[in-house]
Order: sequence, then structure tokens, then C-alpha cells
Amino acid sequence: MNAGVAAVGRGAGAPAPRRAVPTTLVHGGNAGVREAAIAALLRPGAADAVILEGLADGNGALAELGRAPAAPPSPSSSPSSFPHIVRIAPGCLCCSGNLVLRVTLNRVLRLAPAQLYISLADASHLEQLRQWLSDAPYGELLALQPDIAAR
Repeated sequence: MNAGVAAVGRGAGAPAPRRAVPTTLVHGGNAGVREAAIAALLRPGAADAVILEGLADGNGALAELGRAPAAPPSPSSSPSSFPHIVRIAPGCLCCSGNLVLRVTLNRVLRLAPAQLYISLADASHLEQLRQWLSDAPYGELLALQPDIAAR
């Protein structure tokens, strides 16, 4: 398990383990449709985080919301740091984009979001990605929710 993401040990003085972050995979449609589906679910004032795979279409519903700062905010950041939105390059997130997703996910999880949405540009390996996110270390850190098929 990544010590930067969650507590490693349970000895005296070890921080209490974090609760698993409810995580929803959003797929289908184009980038704008997926962003609109996520924007409709974001709760005002909530510490939500979004990882968007692929390029924006320029009119996305999340274009002006919660632009991620150059450096990730600290875990003690104010709620104004949220929603925390990160865009990553397209590439199968369970295959060629695995390292990019792992690094991004670790950074986002350090913020201890209340909810996480991951938008997929291509859902052809959706089940493999769900399995990868269910395996260690993410299986303890994420509580996978039912997927959303944006239309």
C-alpha cells in the first residue's frame, strides 16, 4: 500500500485508516456528455474530485469548475479547492494509461475527496479497469459504485 495515500500500519500512533472513497466510473457519449453527467452529480461545497480522460471539447460543463491548481492542494485545503478536476491524456487506463492513472489517482486520493468520478474516453476495457481498481492497494481505498453510462 502507498504510505502517501493511506496508513500502512496500525501500531500505536498510526493514523486511523481512511474510509474508502465512493468512486464512480463514467463512460459513453463524447467528452461533453460525460462532463455534463458528472457536473449534474457534483454537490455544491462537497469535496468531490474528478479525473477526466481525454481532451475537452471546449464546451464541457466542467470547463470553468474547480480548475486544478498547478500543485495539488494539501489535504487540509479549504472546500474552495473543490471540486478538484484533473484531465489526463487518453489511453486505455488499464493498459497503456495505467501509470498515468496510478500517479494521478494517488495524488487525488491524498486530498481525501468525499466522492471521486473517473470519466473514461473508451470503455472497451471497463471490466478490466474495475478489477484493477478493486485490487490492492486501491481495493481498500476506493468503494466502487455502479457505473454511469452517459448519453
